[in-house]
Amino acid sequence: MKIICIGRNYTDHISELQNEKPEDPVIFLKPDTSILLKKQPFFIPDFSNDVHYEVEVLVKIKKVGKHIQEKFAHKYYEEVGLGIDFTARDLQQKLKDKGLPWEKAKAFDGAAVIGEKWLPKDAVGDINMLNFSLEKNGETVQKSNTRLMLWKIDELIAYISQFFTLKIGDVIFTGTPAGVGKVTPEDRLTGFLEDKQIFSIQIK
Repeated sequence: MKIICIGRNYTDHISELQNEKPEDPVIFLKPDTSILLKKQPFFIPDFSNDVHYEVEVLVKIKKVGKHIQEKFAHKYYEEVGLGIDFTARDLQQKLKDKGLPWEKAKAFDGAAVIGEKWLPKDAVGDINMLNFSLEKNGETVQKSNTRLMLWKIDELIAYISQFFTLKIGDVIFTGTPAGVGKVTPEDRLTGFLEDKQIFSIQIK
């Protein structure tokens, strides 16, 4: 399986990082080795002093597709979830300054949290009106709704499939809203989708 991530999909997050609003979705990939193992803590890597959490709504692909039309995109997934795209912000900035790819800053081991609970999309109502949030040590640090995405989930599936064949088990990280921030040892991050706890992880 592959992990396909979308950058700059919420205007407020674009503003907080002082990035330019893209004309098309920004896509990058994470390998399966970046998935944080279940019930394991996240260990801050030695190569960064500024690792940030970024909570994101996830979509799990259920069948193979290529060049998918937006009107048919809803047929390619049945579940939504929640996760974290951990980012070594200091390393990412160095790479961006040199015009280099971001993978070292976003695709390292453990950098992808995929919540253990997946919710059937039929049970959550309008997929474009999902509330989600992240708590850090019991305090809400990110809170948003999928209606604020620049590109909605079905649009993303159609766009991504122009470049990559989507396969069963692939996971799409749909972008993060404002409120990203640094993690420190002993932090506890807890994610909620439609008021249901999807994950809770310890930082080491």
